[in-house]
Amino acid sequence: MSESGDKYPEESGRRRFVKGVVGSATLAGLGTAAAAGIDTTTSPTGEGGGITQYYGPENVAGPAPRAMPQIPIEIDDEGFVKGIWPEPKTVTEQGREITVAEMELGGITYSSEWFQYCGVQTYPGVNPEADQDNFFRYASSPPYQWQQEEVEPGTKVNVSDFEDYATWGNGIGRDGLGKPALVTWRSQDVPPGGTMPVQLIRSTRVEAMTEQGNDWLSESTEQGFIANLNKCTHFCCVPGYKALGSSQRFNAANEIYCQCHQSVYDPYNIVEVSFVALPRPEED
Repeated sequence: MSESGDKYPEESGRRRFVKGVVGSATLAGLGTAAAAGIDTTTSPTGEGGGITQYYGPENVAGPAPRAMPQIPIEIDDEGFVKGIWPEPKTVTEQGREITVAEMELGGITYSSEWFQYCGVQTYPGVNPEADQDNFFRYASSPPYQWQQEEVEPGTKVNVSDFEDYATWGNGIGRDGLGKPALVTWRSQDVPPGGTMPVQLIRSTRVEAMTEQGNDWLSESTEQGFIANLNKCTHFCCVPGYKALGSSQRFNAANEIYCQCHQSVYDPYNIVEVSFVALPRPEED
């Protein structure tokens, strides 16, 4: 996609919200060996896991097999932005009682299992009962100059930090498409290796997406904010939106780009896909 082009021009009439079939089609084509792998990942040696449907920004290029999972957002009365986390509850799976965090949201079961891949299933914040407040906090060493200069790492994200989102630009791709930040979630007082990285964007494009009448988009975004767990589904690297000038060489200046193997995700095209969530470690 060129910097001036639009994947789905307005005159095409094509809706940006589409139902993806990447994950479900892949699972449908699994052979005997892969099916055995599913049995392994959902065995009683861990908590939860298994085939999971979720929403996320579509993978549009590169080797990544599917979307990264979206994190639904809510904003409190003081303008602080947080990720929605379901209330924990006990369910029975394969004859065992386990604790899960899940809820019905926007027409789908949203759960902690959305984030159980790439080792994140072992992170403290994915524990359904982890003592976390769910606010997004600014990450250290961000790739964005505005974030380096205007906010302190560890402080909570506030709507007021994004007042220029409709015009913001950093010389990568088109100006005014969206203002990004690299933040963390459910990672207070945990080791650095257990920090959950999040790509947060505020955009007029997201505001327009919510006008399509889709329940999920209406329930998972607010005031133009959208977020996803920032772990590439290929080799678990941390991509970035408008973070690297080199993304322009791969027609990814206006998308989320992973420099490791050039996977590209479209943050403004949210799709529904499936994958096999890995089990969390059993609690002692």
